[in-house]
Amino acid sequence: MVKSFKQHLRLWRIIGTTLVVGLMLIAPSIASAQDGPTLESVTSSIDTVWLLVTAFLVFFMQAGFALLEAGFVSTKHVTNILMKNLFDFVIASIAFWAVGFGIMFGTGNPIFGQDWFFLNGLPDIYPGLTVSGFAFFFFQLVFAGTAATITSGAMGGRTEFKAYLLYSLIVSIVIYPIVGHWIWGGGWLATLATPFLDFAGSTVVHSTGAWVGLIGAIMLGARIGRFGPNAKPMVGHSMTIATLGTFILWFGWFGFNPGSQLNANPTAIGLITINTNIAAAAGALAALFMNWFMTGKPQLGPSLNGTLAGLVAITAPCAFVTPAESIVIGAIGGILMMVGVMVLERFKIDDAVGAVPVHGFGGAWGTLSVGLFHSTTGLLHGGGLDQFITQLIGVVAVFAFVTIAAVIMFTILKATVGLRVSAAGEEVGLDLHEHGTVNYPEFGGGLPEAAAGD
Repeated sequence: MVKSFKQHLRLWRIIGTTLVVGLMLIAPSIASAQDGPTLESVTSSIDTVWLLVTAFLVFFMQAGFALLEAGFVSTKHVTNILMKNLFDFVIASIAFWAVGFGIMFGTGNPIFGQDWFFLNGLPDIYPGLTVSGFAFFFFQLVFAGTAATITSGAMGGRTEFKAYLLYSLIVSIVIYPIVGHWIWGGGWLATLATPFLDFAGSTVVHSTGAWVGLIGAIMLGARIGRFGPNAKPMVGHSMTIATLGTFILWFGWFGFNPGSQLNANPTAIGLITINTNIAAAAGALAALFMNWFMTGKPQLGPSLNGTLAGLVAITAPCAFVTPAESIVIGAIGGILMMVGVMVLERFKIDDAVGAVPVHGFGGAWGTLSVGLFHSTTGLLHGGGLDQFITQLIGVVAVFAFVTIAAVIMFTILKATVGLRVSAAGEEVGLDLHEHGTVNYPEFGGGLPEAAAGD
């Protein structure tokens, strides 16, 4: 018994010694851990995760655009439009990392930034925010990809693929970043006496892409048979695909707008989410009823674009207005989209998917609506005309710069690599002509000789 007691005592001494030594070893780590996690570091982690999750949603919008545009074009152009949606983000990923981000957000002058190229010198925590510098870059990258992809639909069905690749490069590396610097990067519009406000990019992203698409559509000319005495309807080949694309875009907008808060402030992102959703619904209803009145039929295509126009319109003011005001903003966006379609038809400008009416007209209206409905500086809230005038200056300035830059860009592309495919290539379809394949094999065989030689 005595022997057993001594054995137990020896065992407990070993256990006790081990615990003491262990505590001595981990005590510094415990103290360090107590000193390490702070309210600021936890907040930064939460905000960074939130920003990345919303960036992933915006990235998924690329799939939405791809499906929307694929549904709105002919069967013989589907692979081509999908290729363009893939590669504008591929190119934006590299170009914006290398140069575009530095021009947009780097310090420099009121026109463009001059540092952070290749992300060199980008701080671990982005200046003035609580999020990782790399996370902020990625969030801005997916926005750049969105701006570039808007144009592909407007120019669908007749654009050379190699010209499109170069267009994506120029937009991602120069045109979009300069506009972004003016507004989000501390440029001249952001430093006016009454600063220009575009919370999530009605002008920065959507109007920029739309105005480039407008110039591209004008310089390309209409698709064969689109206008004239022998004009024929050119309806989308699959409203199923287009509808799925619209729902994906609507879903992605819950990253696009709330993510632009750049932190996880619960009150702010909750309001922005509600405003975003209700404006989309109002845009869809307004377009539905306007088109129904005009044609006598409730039609899906205008309803889809009305939804997107409502989303585009609320993108600039979503953090500054009430849900009731969001209904008005979204509904007017849907109506102006329909007006935009009629304007383009009147001037025989062929926009294959309605990108200019949705993103151009909707984006301009949404930006101007800030000057009317902003909770403190808006005209309808007693803020006077200053904010509205600033918004108007910004809309006009961006339109002027983007259209001039696009004319120069497309003129050079047209004179060098070529801008529009041949008539034979357009007739056989860009899938076969440009890529030697088809998306729907039952609708195509071998590459016709007329197209093969182009």
